[in-house]
Amino acid sequence: MKLDEVQLTNFRNISQVTLRPSPRLTVVSGVNGSGKSSLLEGLYYLGYGRSFRTKKHQSVIAHEQQGFSVFARCVDEQGTEIKVGLERNRHDEFTCSIDGTHSTRLSDLVSKIPIQLFTPQSTDLILGSPSERRRFCDWGLFHVEHDFHLLSQQYQKLLRHRNALLKQQANLAAPEHQYWESQFDTVANHITAKRQVYVDKLTPIFEQFLAGFLPEFTVTVSYYKGWEKDATLSGSLVKKAEYDGKIGHTSVGPHKADIRFKLNGANAQEILSRGQLRMAVAALQLAQTALFSDLTAKKSIFLLDDVGAELDIDKRERFIDGLLDMDTQVFVTAIERSQLNFINKYNDKRMFHVEHGHVTEE
Repeated sequence: MKLDEVQLTNFRNISQVTLRPSPRLTVVSGVNGSGKSSLLEGLYYLGYGRSFRTKKHQSVIAHEQQGFSVFARCVDEQGTEIKVGLERNRHDEFTCSIDGTHSTRLSDLVSKIPIQLFTPQSTDLILGSPSERRRFCDWGLFHVEHDFHLLSQQYQKLLRHRNALLKQQANLAAPEHQYWESQFDTVANHITAKRQVYVDKLTPIFEQFLAGFLPEFTVTVSYYKGWEKDATLSGSLVKKAEYDGKIGHTSVGPHKADIRFKLNGANAQEILSRGQLRMAVAALQLAQTALFSDLTAKKSIFLLDDVGAELDIDKRERFIDGLLDMDTQVFVTAIERSQLNFINKYNDKRMFHVEHGHVTEE
């Protein structure tokens, strides 16, 4: 998928802008606070339905406006034009549209626009909580496995039901609860199997990219399924029954899963410098981009925000080279053009400058 035209209205300090990006590389420059990150934030909404900078949708609505909108004209891998859009207002009401058909189901929109993001906070993928890594894994499965979103929704519903029973001090071993326990076990194991296969496919690609960024390290990737390695989930639930009853929620299951990285036998979080962490995350995201393309024959869209602050010049070039080699549509922001002085070698690029929310093409 490639974005051919994007329109943002009443989005932060951008009152209205229409952007015609390059199908390959689009560079957006501007000083801090000019609106360049807001431009990427608007694109991010198309792929996730939310911001990467705040949890409050109202925060991105322009001052004294009642709502914002993001619309895009896209072209898929077969050359078919698709028009998509999203609107949110101060009452937190949401509407998306696909070729004129309106929907309130976010998955209808985001399934069409596979977007990935690299920002100064991307090191949280390794340093952050397991939920960061679960989201990373599930993004890949959402865009590859057609039934994964429904399966995930089903699991969350079963988990909420189980937790509600635990808060009520219910005996989950009682006959009236056995059907739900069986369903929970079945769906949980299905999710776990899909995640394990995905991580197994991702690992060798990640190893290859990491060798280019950090050749001094040998990486080991393991998937922790959310309960003891040699135990079954049903057995773990029985073992944790008394504890779960006391705390009022389920302490084992795929909602506790994690992806763990060891470099030269040590936990990645403990031995990598800040710069090396950025490189490891870049390698992970390149690997996911490559795997997505391999499994779907589709192309993703990649947003690189404030790349000059996070990567040295050689690594910036290597990262962008890797993405463009996979025919990914890349958007890059930088404070100064000098942070990307290697971009002259790229053909079919477009350059934009942002100042006080106004975007002009150079």
